[in-house]
Amino acid sequence: MSSTNSKPAAAIFDMDGVLVDSNPFHLQKWVDLLKRHGIPFRPEDLPEQVLGHRNDTAFRFFFGPRLTDDERSQLGEELEATFRKTFAPHARPLPGLAELVQACHRAGIPMAVASSAMAKNVEFVVDALGFRPYFRCLVSGDEVAHSKPDPEIYLRTARKLGVEPAGCVAFEDSFVGIEAAKRAGMRCVAIASTFPAADLRQQTQADLIVPGFEVLTLRDLEGLFSRNLEPHGKAL
Repeated sequence: MSSTNSKPAAAIFDMDGVLVDSNPFHLQKWVDLLKRHGIPFRPEDLPEQVLGHRNDTAFRFFFGPRLTDDERSQLGEELEATFRKTFAPHARPLPGLAELVQACHRAGIPMAVASSAMAKNVEFVVDALGFRPYFRCLVSGDEVAHSKPDPEIYLRTARKLGVEPAGCVAFEDSFVGIEAAKRAGMRCVAIASTFPAADLRQQTQADLIVPGFEVLTLRDLEGLFSRNLEPHGKAL
C-alpha cells in the first residue's frame, strides 16, 4: 500500500453481528415466531432472509403483503421484546471491538451506529455495552423509508455526522449491509462473524475482510483511504 494514508472522516458500525454476537438470538426469535404462527420456512435459508434486513421486509416475505401496519407493529413488538429479554445476559462486545472504538475515539474519528434494527434494540444494545459516549448518533431502521441494501441509512448517518460518505468506513457482516455501504460510496470492512469470509469475498465488494476486530488496527483503516487502494476483498 502507498504511504499516503489518512484517517477516515467517520467510522460507522452496523450493530447485530458487528457490535455484538446477537445473530444466533435473532435467528432463534424468528424460528420461534414462525413456528408459533405456523409459517413454513427452511432453517438453512433463514440467515439470508432475515439477517441485515428490517423486520417489515421479512414480515412481508413470510406473512405476505396483506399484513396491516398494526399487525406488523404487533409482530415486531412480539419479536423484539423476546430478543431483548433473551439477549440481555449475553450482551458483550465482539472481541477486539472495544479497543478499536477507543483507538478511533483517541484519534478524533467520529463514530455512529447504522442498524436496520428498531430504535429500542439499538439503544438497548449500545447502552448494555456502555458505548453510548463514543457514538455521535444512533440511526435505526425506524428512521429510513428503504432498508438495506438501499444506501439510505448510510447516507443519512453521514449527513448526521456532517461528513462526506466517501470519507467514511462502514463495518458490516451481512451481504445486504455491505451492499448498502458500498452503494453509499463508503469503504467497507466486512466482519466474518455471520457468514464465511470466502462467501463475503466472492459475493460482495467489501474493501477489507477480517475474521474479527482482534486483527484490525487504526492503521488498517487509514490504509483503506490510500491513493493506491488495493482490489476489493483483501483479507487480513
